[in-house]
Amino acid sequence: MNFSACPKCGHAPLPANQSAPAACPACGLILAKFGAAPQRPRRAADNAGSDALVTTSLTSHERAGIGALLLHVPDQVSKTNWIGRILALTVLSLWTLWIWRDTDIPAGEIGSNFLHIVLLPFHEAGHYAIFRWFGQFIMTLGGTLGQHLMPTVLGVALLVKRRDPFGAALFFWLLGFSVIDMGVYMYDAFDPQLQLLGGGTGAEQDGHDWQNIFGDLNLLRHARGIGSFFGWVGKAMMLAGLAWAAWILRLQQAKLSDSPFAEDDKSDFG
Repeated sequence: MNFSACPKCGHAPLPANQSAPAACPACGLILAKFGAAPQRPRRAADNAGSDALVTTSLTSHERAGIGALLLHVPDQVSKTNWIGRILALTVLSLWTLWIWRDTDIPAGEIGSNFLHIVLLPFHEAGHYAIFRWFGQFIMTLGGTLGQHLMPTVLGVALLVKRRDPFGAALFFWLLGFSVIDMGVYMYDAFDPQLQLLGGGTGAEQDGHDWQNIFGDLNLLRHARGIGSFFGWVGKAMMLAGLAWAAWILRLQQAKLSDSPFAEDDKSDFG
C-alpha cells in the first residue's frame, strides 16, 4: 500500500512507485523501509470490540493461573512424602464415611464431636475477637464466620505461600465439615433442642445464633429447609476436597523421587 503523504514529515505528493529506493523529496525518508502505512483511527465501536477481546484474554489468563495454582506439582516429589499423603487421604476418606454415617441434621447429630470441638474456639473468637466491632447482627453471625475463616485462611495460605494444593484440599474438606456443623445449628433454630455453651437451649435463653439471625431476617420458618440444604452442601464440599487431594496425588506420581529432600527446595516459589 502506498503512502499518500510522508509518514515522517507529511510532505505530499510522493512518488507513484514507492518501492526502494524511492524516498520522500522533502526529508529523504526511504518509504519502503518505513513499513506498512499507519492504520486509520479506529471507531469507538472498534475500540469497544478490541477492549472486550483484551478483557476476555486477561480473564482467560487469570483462569489459567488459578488452575495452575490449584494443580501445582513441584519438579520432584519425595516418594516418602507421597506415600504419607496416600495414607492420610485413605484415613480421611474412611473418616468421612464415618462422619456421614453419624450425621443426622434433624436429630442435631453433627457426625464428629472432635471436629466440632476443634472449630468451637474459632466460633467463639469470631463472636468476640473479630466481628464484635461491626454491630450486633454481624457479631452474632461472626461465630459461624469465624469457624469457616480458620480452614479458609489456612488453606489459602498453604496454596498461595507454600504451593501445597494437597494441604489446601484437606482444609477445604474441613471447611465442608464446618458447613455441615452450621447446617445442624441452622436446622435447630426452628425448634431449639441443642445444648448451648451457656447452658440450656435456644428456647430457654437468647444465645442461639441462628435463631436470632433467622428471626432478624424473617426466615425462621425456613430454618429447617436451609439447614438441610447446607448439610448437603457441606457433604459435597468434603467430597470435592477428597477428590481434589486424590487428583493432586495422581499428578505427583509422575514426579516421584527417591530423595526424601526432593521437595525441600522452595526457591522457585518466590
